[in-house]
Amino acid sequence: MSENRLSRETSPYLLQHKDNPVHWWPWGPEALAEAKRTNKPILLSVGYAACHWCHVMAHESFEDEDTAAVMNDLFINIKVDREERPDIDAIYMNALQALGEQGGWPLTMFLDSDGRPFWGGTYFPPQARWGKPAFKDVLREVARIYHQEPEKVRHNAELLTDALKRNGAPTGEIQVTDLLLEQLVDRMVRAVDPVNGGILGAPKFPQWNFVWLLWRGAIRYDMEKAKTAVETTLTRICQGGIYDHLGGGFARYTVDERWLVPHFEKMLYDNALLIDLLTEVYRETGDPLFAQRVEETVSWLEREMIADGGGFAASLDADSEGEEGKFYVWTASEIEEVLGSDDARFFGAIYDVSPGGNWEGRVILNRLNRPELLSDEEEERLAELRAKLLAHRAQRVRPGWDDKVLADWNGLMIAALAAASRVFERPEWRELGERAFRFVNERMMVDGRLRHAYRAGKVSAPATASDYANMTWAALRLYQVTNNAKYLDRAIQYAEQLNQHYWDSQNGGYFTSAYDTTDVPLRMKFAHDDATPNANAVMLSNLVQLFLLTGNSAYIDRAEGILKAFGADLQHNLVSHSGLLASAMDLISPQHVVVLSGGDAEGARVLQDVVTTVSLPGAVQNFVEDVSRISGATALAGKQPIEGKATAYVCIGQTCSAPMTDPDALRYALCHQRQAKRLAA
Repeated sequence: MSENRLSRETSPYLLQHKDNPVHWWPWGPEALAEAKRTNKPILLSVGYAACHWCHVMAHESFEDEDTAAVMNDLFINIKVDREERPDIDAIYMNALQALGEQGGWPLTMFLDSDGRPFWGGTYFPPQARWGKPAFKDVLREVARIYHQEPEKVRHNAELLTDALKRNGAPTGEIQVTDLLLEQLVDRMVRAVDPVNGGILGAPKFPQWNFVWLLWRGAIRYDMEKAKTAVETTLTRICQGGIYDHLGGGFARYTVDERWLVPHFEKMLYDNALLIDLLTEVYRETGDPLFAQRVEETVSWLEREMIADGGGFAASLDADSEGEEGKFYVWTASEIEEVLGSDDARFFGAIYDVSPGGNWEGRVILNRLNRPELLSDEEEERLAELRAKLLAHRAQRVRPGWDDKVLADWNGLMIAALAAASRVFERPEWRELGERAFRFVNERMMVDGRLRHAYRAGKVSAPATASDYANMTWAALRLYQVTNNAKYLDRAIQYAEQLNQHYWDSQNGGYFTSAYDTTDVPLRMKFAHDDATPNANAVMLSNLVQLFLLTGNSAYIDRAEGILKAFGADLQHNLVSHSGLLASAMDLISPQHVVVLSGGDAEGARVLQDVVTTVSLPGAVQNFVEDVSRISGATALAGKQPIEGKATAYVCIGQTCSAPMTDPDALRYALCHQRQAKRLAA
């Protein structure tokens, strides 16, 4: 007897659909077996808990009895949480893109009983509109073709499966050089909106990979245009409606080109990546706006995003009371009621408050028209007014909270917190990250192997390569901040497990899924950018850092193997591999900076301040009492403090500078070492 089976799941997204009249199955061999038994095609619906358009399609179609009846009659219906099963999502999202369609969620794919995709799309409306056919019409036509034109279905499935298998297969090589990267960054700058930042046009996503490569190019090639492009982008994001000016934290993207109107969901990964980027750019610019946004966003994280046990929760929904953004938007009269007329007038002039609103008659708070910071006194007054509005907002019905803990997203946030704790001298932020690190390692390990997701006391889903890659990044960052060897040991263990279970021994590079993940129809391998950094890009940088910290050249060999594995993909599209190319700079120029205090605490403090006020993206940075804390197999072997003074060494690969005790000399050396000779005309 058919039924909706989602009530047995732990994913908040799947549980949102447990009362649908659709006979949903979770992903698994049982659903595929049922498709074979009944000779029905599979309808695969992929989304996530904070997805606005997923909610829309659910309300319009999956909660509708008539639509559900058609789905149940014609299909085996499978619901997947893309955050819980990114490996499954990656297969079918790539299949959709192979069909020439633009990706997005909800993802709606049609599969044969072997799980092979043969057609699909994203959101389908209940009635034909916006150039899209009605969902029920789509269902009936797909089912008709499946039964009446099986050769067409088989042909499509084979073509798509072959296209997915070719993903990541080597068919050519490319030399990634400073000349190539400098020319690429120069071209990328021209794609940036000079007024609003971000890539020209709408919608606007933060696109961390793209901006990160711009920043790395700005530093390495001393490109003022790239630096300005990044600073403009971050300033507009920090002052736009994409940022929650009352509670802190960034939404996923905006629908307009000014960063004003967000889809209001807040994702852990976006906030982790923006904290990290703002921290690194702050090191170079000292911009107080960036420091303020980091502090406010970490405060939001502490207040609203810590799950039971200390791990970080996945997301906050865009919707509350069935309405997108209702929790976050205001009217001018509401603000005046809370603040009083004088304060409301002052506040409104800064935060774009008007009787008519700036979005569908409501007000999205932003400072796009007044982005400059005011006097300390005025900013303190604004902070007090924001606190009053935040307290009032807290009485509203809150958006849904997806409290599942994802290992890969936690790794990103832990890494960001570790770096920010050093730059802003906030050890409590490091402790926040350490607690989450313990959570992942204690609660999300099964038989010595990571699992991807945790909720309600249960782990679920096998780990992906990104879980290991991002947790390796987190471990390396924590090691550099704490000097605790257990974190370096853990990073080495993670890398070994990745190599054992995910490495493509024939062609190089890491597969998304482990070799023994049995419920994926196909192991994907790619290095192109996504909303989160690709595992291959992250591991390229991690492997270089492991080499610098251990002296083991096998790590460099593997890093070179990653870059070689995706040579053909790089030839096809460089910009879509921005994250991988940014990491390639570490392979070209592996940078290691160490400050040995040698008992000279004050001198060490001065040298550390120099290091943390110079942007050194990708560099390993150690502040230690003596060099014995670092492997004797590295370039730092035998290095000692000079004449009882705190001493710095600046190394590229296996070559280190002379010892430096003077802060000005250190600053000069760092700025000189981080740059490549300009090669492009």
